[in-house]
Amino acid sequence: MHPFRTRNCGELRLEHAGETARLAGWVHRKRDHGGVIFIDLRDHYGITQVVVNPDKDFFSAAEQVRAESVIIVTGSVVKRTQETVNANLGTGEVELVADAFAVESFAEQVPFPINQDLECPEETRLAYRFLDLRRERLHQNILLRSKTAQLVRQHLTSRGFTEYHTPILTSSSPEGARDYLVPSRIYPGQFYALPQAPQQFKQLLMISGFDRYFQIAPCFRDEDSRADRSPGEFYQIDMEMSFVTQDDVFIEVEQLLVRVFKELSSKAIPSEKFPRIPYRESMEKYGTDKPDIRFGLEMVDCTDIFGACELKVFSNAMKTGGAIKVICGKGVAAQPRKFFDDAEAFAKGEGAKGLAWIALRDGEMKGPIVKFLSETERAELVKRTGAEEGDALFFGAGNRSETNALMGKVRVYLGNALGLIDKNVAAFCWIVDFPMFEWNEDDKKVDFSHNPFSMPQGGMEALTDKDPLDVLAYQYDVVCNGIELSSGAIRNHRPDIMLKAFEIAGYTEDVVKNKFPALWTAFHYGAPPHGGIAPGFDRIVMLLADEPNIREVIAFPLNQKAQDLLMGAPNTVTPKQLKELSIDIKLAPKPQ
Repeated sequence: MHPFRTRNCGELRLEHAGETARLAGWVHRKRDHGGVIFIDLRDHYGITQVVVNPDKDFFSAAEQVRAESVIIVTGSVVKRTQETVNANLGTGEVELVADAFAVESFAEQVPFPINQDLECPEETRLAYRFLDLRRERLHQNILLRSKTAQLVRQHLTSRGFTEYHTPILTSSSPEGARDYLVPSRIYPGQFYALPQAPQQFKQLLMISGFDRYFQIAPCFRDEDSRADRSPGEFYQIDMEMSFVTQDDVFIEVEQLLVRVFKELSSKAIPSEKFPRIPYRESMEKYGTDKPDIRFGLEMVDCTDIFGACELKVFSNAMKTGGAIKVICGKGVAAQPRKFFDDAEAFAKGEGAKGLAWIALRDGEMKGPIVKFLSETERAELVKRTGAEEGDALFFGAGNRSETNALMGKVRVYLGNALGLIDKNVAAFCWIVDFPMFEWNEDDKKVDFSHNPFSMPQGGMEALTDKDPLDVLAYQYDVVCNGIELSSGAIRNHRPDIMLKAFEIAGYTEDVVKNKFPALWTAFHYGAPPHGGIAPGFDRIVMLLADEPNIREVIAFPLNQKAQDLLMGAPNTVTPKQLKELSIDIKLAPKPQ
């Protein structure tokens, strides 16, 4: 007999009754029923109930063993009586009556219960992550992550993609977030950078004559944590294809994501061909380029209606080039006054001065601002928004971009407050036609708005003949339920267009050649048209698992302060290590 186990703890069934089996695992739960000890024994595969009778010489050891200790039990598989069958367990029709019992590893008192999904401080969970990962929900999340990776690889391989690996030590580049830098011992004073993404390498693979590339790639960015973004490192499903249009990329990504969500979640997908929303339309209708389209409540532009309005905040918005945005809530007029007060309190919490509203009840308009509106303005407002009896209108006015952003948040708040967001739906969309450039107010200059390696729509002619802020790019995002899963683009593959685009953003030819030497050189030796995308792997698993925080689907994440509480990173290193790297550390003085 195997020294540790002949079966796993999720394996035994009624047909195994009468057999002798040996199980090994962790003490999940222990109960003493009238002198007989029942132990729920858990391993990676499941739970089996173990029975220890009082006449056994190891009964005392079973009494004293703590939860989470590792034990090895040998015994007979016995059919449970009808009244003791546990329908919640796959092994619930049988139990193992112990004939031998050994404690392989004692456990101290655990800092939080493993057999219950109780709330406990995240700092404690991360410091004892090896215990946290034993808990059922988190354990299943990590298994789901593995299944997702397997399915992604299987699907993309079946679609003609080949997996290639790109370097981890590379050079720093000026775009994107902060780099993680790695000092070179051999070249004092010089540094490698951990890749923020394999962007240049995957383009170089296409120029090298490979065709359909993919990689579940680790990426490193020194940026702050968010609920949907892990600090430090993350993984993405990196993809690139040669001789493709934007539509070709969309087809592959849609097929991949639909298959993953169909096979690994129960969420409904409203459309397997994802809607395409131009960037500017998304900002005007949803106030964000990451819209949640599981519900309506789109913003309606009513700016032109109120040019002569008595309500100065409205008329001033139009006269100063601002915007008046209105959200029509169907059937919301019946809500109590507290609903409207709470909505206004939310808006104020987001920086607004208030949230004007009108309710259409009893054949008339009611609300604090109605008296300031003319009959013409009221009639046009109803026509423009499609408002009917029983509906309510919510208003935002001011600077256009600020108003859009605010009302976009109000839209999501109302969607949640009204129960309009179906948690069992995965609503994907494409955001397309991103501006190639944007105005950097801090530096008073034109800057890249997205990916600097993208092909401008219209090519060189657009860059030379158009206002840079009017140039659109073949850039796109795929969004699900208000979460951006990925950015991508059809790449620029011509050195003359690359040089002109960077020139507009303020980079000289020398900077382009020095910072992107590989791409610059490669573009001069026959570069194919190519494009790609990189869906965020961690975010996909987060959505599949219905987790609100990305750390719940990562085995060993950093905390919000980018610390690894389990391994104690970051930490100090020895003077010898610093000397080898030719590094002296001079800490900034602490503020008084």
